[in-house]
Amino acid sequence: MPLDLSAYSLEGHRVLLTGGSGGIGMGVARCLIATGAEVILSGTRAEKLAAARAALGGDVGTVVHDVTRLGEAEALAMRVEADFGPVSALINNAGNTVKKPIAEMSDADFSSVMETHVAGAFALSRAFLPQIAASGKGSILFTASMASYLGIPHVIGYSAAKTALLGMVRAMATELAPEGVRVNGVAPGWIGTDMVRKNTATDPERLAKIMGRIPMNRFGEPEDIGMAMTFLLSQAAKYVTGQVLAVDGGAQSGF
Repeated sequence: MPLDLSAYSLEGHRVLLTGGSGGIGMGVARCLIATGAEVILSGTRAEKLAAARAALGGDVGTVVHDVTRLGEAEALAMRVEADFGPVSALINNAGNTVKKPIAEMSDADFSSVMETHVAGAFALSRAFLPQIAASGKGSILFTASMASYLGIPHVIGYSAAKTALLGMVRAMATELAPEGVRVNGVAPGWIGTDMVRKNTATDPERLAKIMGRIPMNRFGEPEDIGMAMTFLLSQAAKYVTGQVLAVDGGAQSGF
């Protein structure tokens, strides 16, 4: 019997993507659009969202929101539903980091990263849950990281936050399964965004260390993350929940 590959389509889905104007966010948005989803990008800067919208061909919605403003999550959910219609999926992709040795990392530094990745993502997930559950095909996704698994110096807040997402995925997946909502994540390895390439181009020692960790011996592309997320949102993954898929060129396994 021939396989029905329409299960990989996102036609009929409306997806809110936080951190949508960054390098990985743009790659994810391109994949969502290519597979038929309606996409709404969220970010903190209107000008960056406008540039992202133009780069994507104008076929996206945009909304300015700071995920650390936890008390505004419910209002955002109502605004998105009023302006665009209810969403069937939320991708918690907004992120930040503070790179300092532990001895120099202030409480404010640490809290700022935890608020963005953990508290902010939780607040939005809770706020959009009624819309997602009502869709009958809903998903919540989180962008985890290699820092969820590996010990990486000078990013203790980021590592703690990204590791916390693994627990959030498991707990939310278990609790929300009876409501028909699947919860998963993607853990990117080293992705060749403009920022990563610029930083490593002037630090050959760091670049060599990174490549020595990756069996495939190359950076990933933002669209590699996007296609993984597209799969997890689609009906092709209808029996997948509580999982975090590493898209890392084998970095977790590399020696």
